[in-house]
Amino acid sequence: MSGLRDLAQRAAGSRAGAFLYVRVFPHIDRPLLRATGGRFSVSVGYPVLLLTTTGARSGQTRENPLVYGTDGDRITLIASKGGATSHPSWLHNLRKNPRVSVLAGARSGEYLASEATGAERDRLWRKSVDFYRGYADYQRRTDGRQIPVVILTPVPPD
Repeated sequence: MSGLRDLAQRAAGSRAGAFLYVRVFPHIDRPLLRATGGRFSVSVGYPVLLLTTTGARSGQTRENPLVYGTDGDRITLIASKGGATSHPSWLHNLRKNPRVSVLAGARSGEYLASEATGAERDRLWRKSVDFYRGYADYQRRTDGRQIPVVILTPVPPD
């Protein structure tokens, strides 16, 4: 697995790779993740979930395949957009509507999203960069935008 992860890191860390991961692979991953219950993705070597948000302006359901990390029972997401100077649309959506759905195998369910701040953000950022060193490359390309770290906390069943 580490060989695949190294290859994926080298590919995704490049500008061309970031383009593929942001603009091409999501079109493949959406149906693949739905068909497999969130167990398989084209992003070999990294866990990928299908995040369902409600559009901030449209109110429409939006699905985004994203690499994720974990922090206990919580899920962490990095709003990198491949190092773009603007935030990804899914971040704007969950800021307006923080209740989201996740399809990720055993971690599937409803979550409440929040942005990490201060020392917690710093800790989760370091943990995420240790997991995928390409995030550090993305941060350098953002033209000063601090990449947000998002925490998804499970919503207890009613």
